[in-house]
Amino acid sequence: MSQVPDLECRAISKSFDEFKAVKDVSFSVPQGTFFSILGPSGCGKTTLLRMIAGFQKPTGGDLLIKGRSVLEVPPNKRPVSMVFQHLALFPMMNIGANVGFGLRQRGVNRADTKRQVERVLERVGLAGVADRPVNSLSGGQKQRVAIARCMVLEPDVLLLDEPLGALDLKLREHMKVELKQLQSEFNTTFVYITHDQSEALVMSDQIAVMNHGVFEQVGIAKELYYEPETAFVAGFVGEANRFSARIDSIDGGILGMVTPEGRTLRGIGAGQGLATGTTVDVFVRPEAVRLSRRHADLSAMGNSGQGQVRNILFNGANSQLILRDQTTGADMNVALPQTGEFRDLAQGDTVHFGWEPQQTRVYPGAGGRHGN
Repeated sequence: MSQVPDLECRAISKSFDEFKAVKDVSFSVPQGTFFSILGPSGCGKTTLLRMIAGFQKPTGGDLLIKGRSVLEVPPNKRPVSMVFQHLALFPMMNIGANVGFGLRQRGVNRADTKRQVERVLERVGLAGVADRPVNSLSGGQKQRVAIARCMVLEPDVLLLDEPLGALDLKLREHMKVELKQLQSEFNTTFVYITHDQSEALVMSDQIAVMNHGVFEQVGIAKELYYEPETAFVAGFVGEANRFSARIDSIDGGILGMVTPEGRTLRGIGAGQGLATGTTVDVFVRPEAVRLSRRHADLSAMGNSGQGQVRNILFNGANSQLILRDQTTGADMNVALPQTGEFRDLAQGDTVHFGWEPQQTRVYPGAGGRHGN
C-alpha cells in the first residue's frame, strides 16, 4: 500500500456568509480504503464531499489527492469520480453509452471505449448488457452501471453521495454487501457519505462521525460503537439508553452518580471535565442490560432496578423490550433474544434489570456543575 494517502484534507473549511458549514476538518484516507462520513442532515458532510469533487471551493485549508494539491484543479480534471443519490444516468442512452460517456468526453477512440466498457461491465457483474436500455434494469443494476461509469475512468478516489437513499429497504440491504465487494474488487478508495449508521457500520474500513461541521471521532466501526469518545457519537451510532445524572463520587476510575429521580448509577468516564458535582450524560446499550426474576441475581452489578414491561416489539432474531423503570418512571430499551427464559415475557410483567459499570459510558453534560 502506498505511503502517500489517496486523499488528504488539511484544516479544510467552508463558510456561507456568516455560517461555517465545515470547520477546519483534517483527515487522510489511505489507498484502497472504504471511508465513510456519517452524520445527520445539515452536519456538513455533503458540502465536504462537494469540495473534494471540486464543485465548491473551500474557504480555507488544503485538499490533496495522491499528495498533490487540487484546490486550483477544476472538477473535470481531478482524478475523482462521483456517484450521486439519484444516479444521473442518461435515459436516452443504452448501458454501454452511459458507461462510456466519460471516455468519449476525454477523446478516447470508439474501439478502446468499447473494450474498456465491456471490461468494467464484466467486473460489476453486468457482462453482455451494453446494448440494453438503461430503463430495463433493476434499481440495483442501475447502481452498478453508475459505479461502472465512474470506474471506467480509473479514478484515484470514488465519491458516493448517499447512493442507496432512493432504494427500498431490501434492495438497500443487498447493495450494502455489493458495494463493499465492488470496492474490494477494484481496490479503489471510496469516500461514502451517509446519514444511515447501518450503511457505515457494515461497509466501512474507517468511519468519521460528523456533527456541526466537525469530525467528532474517526475510527473503525467497533471503536465507534463500543468506545465512543463523545456523547454525540454514543447517541448517534447504535441504540442507547440515555440518562442525566450528577457525579457524587469517583473511586478508582468508577464514577458514582445519582439521577434527578434518585436512581444511583456507576460508570466509566469519557472525556475531560468529569468531577464531583458535574452534570453528566450517561449511556448504556440495550444489549448490555441483563434481566432476572430475582433482584439478588443483579444487585452486585452496580446498576440495577425493577421495571414493568410496557411493550415488546418483535424484530426477527431479537425483540425490543420497552421497560418502565419503577424508580425513575423513564422507559428503557432492552434487547431481548427470542430464546431463553424471558421469551414468554408479556406486557405488564415485572422484571429486575441490571448492567455493569464497565458497560456504562459517561460524558460531561450540557448543564455543567450543580450549585449547592
